[in-house]
Amino acid sequence: MTTTGRAADETTDPGEESPGGRGVERGTESAAETSNGAEKSNGADPADDSAADPGTGRLAILRAARRAFTQRPYAEVTMRGIAADAGVSASLIVKRFGTKERLFNTVADFGPAADRLFAAPPADLGRHLVLTMVRLRRENHSDPLLRVVFSLGNMDERTLLRERFREQVTARLAGLIGGEQCELRAELITGQLLGLGATLSLHRPGAGERATPEQLADLYAPALQRLITGH
Repeated sequence: MTTTGRAADETTDPGEESPGGRGVERGTESAAETSNGAEKSNGADPADDSAADPGTGRLAILRAARRAFTQRPYAEVTMRGIAADAGVSASLIVKRFGTKERLFNTVADFGPAADRLFAAPPADLGRHLVLTMVRLRRENHSDPLLRVVFSLGNMDERTLLRERFREQVTARLAGLIGGEQCELRAELITGQLLGLGATLSLHRPGAGERATPEQLADLYAPALQRLITGH
């Protein structure tokens, strides 16, 4: 990942909400909820990268927001800084996502990615995970899960990324695969998915980038499938 190098010299921008301590919603309410001109008004789910249509700046906003919120404390992130990194206006971010708090919750929402990653029965899940992971990366020019790694070691609002990841990805996967030691197996599977994403990013450009999703699945999926079935 690259950083913008932009100084956080202000903490209140149009559409931002004061952190107020932790200041980030932790309930079961969807992180994609918006109001008064945010993207819910036109039927789009702001957490779903695949819903973006080209030319709107939406994916650029999400990528910039992921960089900002994972690399810096919540209070230091500004809507103007995200807008500058994304190459859009701060007012466009407000229009699409509402407030800084809602944008952060969108970044912390792994649900839409998990929906696509887990859309296969356990017998076919290993190959499906690799194919979907690679395709999501290439469709959106970003990894659907890797941002959680940048929350490690931080005890501020970024802990919400880890909490959501455990709930929406790891725990959901454990319930899907079932069986003996399903929680441990799910943790190891998600670790391998994060490792795949990190490897593809680290060696870009490289052989992994040139390989087709099917070639990567042929090599990587069997180990995942053994963890999924437990044997």
